[in-house]
Amino acid sequence: MGKQPDFDAVVIGAGITGMYQLYKLREQGFRVKGIEAAPDVGGAWFWNRYPGCRVDSESHTYSYFWSDELKQKFNWTERFAGQPEVLSYLQTAADLMDIRKNYVFNQRVRHARWDNENSYWIVQLEEGGSIPFTTRFLFSAMGPLSAPQMPNVPGVYTFEGQWWHTGRWPRDPDSNRGADIDFTGKRVAVVGTGASGVQVIQEMAKVVKDLYVYQRSPNWCCPLGNAPVSQQEMDEIKANYTALNEFCDTTLSGFPHKWIDQHTLDVPAEEREAKYQELYKGPGFSLWLGNYKDYLEDPEANAVVTEFVTRKIRERVKDPVIAEKLTPRDHGYGTRRVPMETKYFECYNQDNVHLIDLRETPIEQVEPNGIRTSDGNLTEVDVIVYATGFYAIRGSLSRVEIYGKDGRSLNQVWKDEGVETYLGLMVDGFPNFFTLVGPQNGTVFCNIPRCSAAAIDWNDGLMQNVMDKGITTIEADPKAQDEWNELCTTLLAKGLLGKTSSWFTGVNKNVEGAQKREVLFYAGGIPEFKELCVDIQNDNWRGFLFDGKPAVKQSEPA
Repeated sequence: MGKQPDFDAVVIGAGITGMYQLYKLREQGFRVKGIEAAPDVGGAWFWNRYPGCRVDSESHTYSYFWSDELKQKFNWTERFAGQPEVLSYLQTAADLMDIRKNYVFNQRVRHARWDNENSYWIVQLEEGGSIPFTTRFLFSAMGPLSAPQMPNVPGVYTFEGQWWHTGRWPRDPDSNRGADIDFTGKRVAVVGTGASGVQVIQEMAKVVKDLYVYQRSPNWCCPLGNAPVSQQEMDEIKANYTALNEFCDTTLSGFPHKWIDQHTLDVPAEEREAKYQELYKGPGFSLWLGNYKDYLEDPEANAVVTEFVTRKIRERVKDPVIAEKLTPRDHGYGTRRVPMETKYFECYNQDNVHLIDLRETPIEQVEPNGIRTSDGNLTEVDVIVYATGFYAIRGSLSRVEIYGKDGRSLNQVWKDEGVETYLGLMVDGFPNFFTLVGPQNGTVFCNIPRCSAAAIDWNDGLMQNVMDKGITTIEADPKAQDEWNELCTTLLAKGLLGKTSSWFTGVNKNVEGAQKREVLFYAGGIPEFKELCVDIQNDNWRGFLFDGKPAVKQSEPA
């Protein structure tokens, strides 16, 4: 028998998913340890402290529904909470779970290597002098949006003014907010117009002398519909959490929005227009995820709502030339994640806001005093904000080397063979390694706190089976992995999302080798995913190998 590991289970990440997974494993009786790069819990909500940062899911649904105590204890003050409040919520959850005692903070994993002889993982931290530790099971909970990506342009580090990436914003050490930085009267450049770019642009436009927006890819942004939440409304929400939970369980992605059970072109134009007008105002993803049921599959249906949102941009932006630049032409509405905004388009009606279209004049280089574009123009600025997002879904895993039982790294396997998983949870050749909210998991295209908790609750049964039967290794069956990839590919091909280049499909122009579309998420929706997982469990954990063999069914002789 080989050596015994230091821990039964190690979880990488102390965000929404990691905290809950560690808590569940600890409560099951496993010896656990968590590793977190930040000084405290919160994950993405610890790091993203830029001006305007807020959640685009309704606050009271962006929650841990498994804890009645937490649901009743915490009061949301806005329909869509700002970053400090979301972080406060997660800190309250951490207190309730008493989870910090199980974490090592301020540490990153450098690499993890499977020890075939002892059947455990050897985990090496970034800290140069740290000794590795060992664990039987290793869980990655690093999150789909946790690997900040800088733009791929020369000279970024030569700029002599202040600059930050939105995903690594300086923080106020005495609060949950970002550092108190005064942008009043300054010349500020914002590079990027995705979700974080839109939020930061809205805030900067209010105070800066000049705001230069560098846009490569315009997005179909829609009104957020934010509003304060009174105590009376909060009491009503608390009284109805059970019904809300049950409703969200029936929706595609765990948000409180459900498809209209009609085909777009079957609805009279006047009625359809009225419905679009209603949904466009929000709240949240009303138009995106509460639309007619066929619009993300039927190109004709998609063209109708795309034309509607195009009109909205033209109505809101006074200069028709600017409106055209802000209108996407390479994808239809809803086929990429839709950034939520509050008077975003109106910013471009201000004299102090200047749009630079990088499709016409790409950034040539960043220089000590500003940004030079391909037309030779140098725009001098005091501050640069890189709102260039993340290397999404697989990015955080790509920045850690995970070496499987044959010594090959996960990065190399996925580079050579493409991303392949079983349930988005395990990868053939990497025993006892779990990729929570990773590629091809049912929790990626989803309201993360709700969906990841559903997956973790299911993992609870899987790990209980491991514990009850004294199992040393669990692996993905290669045949089951092939079948899962085929299913993910088929489902994604049915819709327009799979035909669009975006972070959903693994395309990132700032990352070398990430220009080809990949199947990175399960497009069947969370209700189907949960149903499938229950079926797998009832079929004696179909698709998993326990100590190298499929589990013996109850009806079969041992």
